[in-house]
Amino acid sequence: MPKFMMTYLGGNPPATPEEGQRHFADYQAWLKTLGSKAVSPANPLKGTVCVLPDGNVAEGNQTGMSGFTIIETDTLEEALEFAKTCPFLTIDGTLEVSELVEMNMS
Repeated sequence: MPKFMMTYLGGNPPATPEEGQRHFADYQAWLKTLGSKAVSPANPLKGTVCVLPDGNVAEGNQTGMSGFTIIETDTLEEALEFAKTCPFLTIDGTLEVSELVEMNMS
């Protein structure tokens, strides 16, 4: 079964701790709706550092990516239906959905 990565881009941080708790509760409820389809849920990122083509290192995020979730579904369309219900969208975030390609390295 294909795997898809939902990449979290942008989004507004909570204005208050209570708002953050509400959003987190909504997110946990959403993950429960995915059930076993969420093979790697809730992977937030922090401390991003970029290695540039010239070998220099720059602190900070170049893409606005703040995390990802990997789900397993039959089709891209099914993955998109799950993405459309994600509470990350309610904080003005964007979800980028990509099919993961299995590489045979032998």
